Amino acid sequence: MINPEPVLESELDAYVDNRLSPEARIRVESHLSKNPAEAARVMADLEIRSSLRLAIGEHDAPHRAETREAARRLESNLSMRLTWATIQRIAAVGILVGTGWVAASQIGPFNATAVNASVHAPGYVEEAIRAHQTSEVRAGMASQRETPGYDPEEIRAATAIVMPKLPKEWKVADVQIFPSDFGPSVEMSITNGGGARLSLFAVRPGFFAVEAVTDVNLSSAEAAYWQIGDVAYALVSSTPDTKLAAEARALSKTLY
Repeated sequence: MINPEPVLESELDAYVDNRLSPEARIRVESHLSKNPAEAARVMADLEIRSSLRLAIGEHDAPHRAETREAARRLESNLSMRLTWATIQRIAAVGILVGTGWVAASQIGPFNATAVNASVHAPGYVEEAIRAHQTSEVRAGMASQRETPGYDPEEIRAATAIVMPKLPKEWKVADVQIFPSDFGPSVEMSITNGGGARLSLFAVRPGFFAVEAVTDVNLSSAEAAYWQIGDVAYALVSSTPDTKLAAEARALSKTLY
């Protein structure tokens, strides 16, 4: 039996920078599907890359491997008391000034200018929002009893979907299985520590990817979505602009 050709570190960097051919991307994704530790690192690189793009407003600017490494070092050396948002701002300013991408007039002290990015959400996000709206209808009907019993191992066995570990202060109000184009999906109605009602949606979208958390605001809802391997997730609130990204990032980190 011929061993598969090894995936080089340079190929992983090119995958993050979206510089591979479709055939090469498939080979790298196959490798990542068998190596969760490397998949987690690639996901972190993608998140850094997305944050830098938002900071400078350049959606097609290439980012070198040393840039990402500098961002990782900066993140690990900062105090844990700093919020992730602060880490992003400091990393973006330090790296972008060092590479000459940002003029000084655009940046205040440790603060990059805000950029509005247009994000086209994948189809499963629309499914997640519909499932969330359905759960809210169910919650308001006396005849539709909610099912708070939550067994992540049973869900995994029945759907091949691994659910994130929930914070201790979060309470599950209802768990439902919904149909999708690629098999069953999971929709959980949750009350978070602040008393807000959210939905956590998980589905197998039919393709492998490692995508960092992306936040999208629609007229009727906010969703923070991400993908690890062949399972995609979305955290949904019926109230727009509720800052779900930080909570979604915390959930995503429990998956690896």
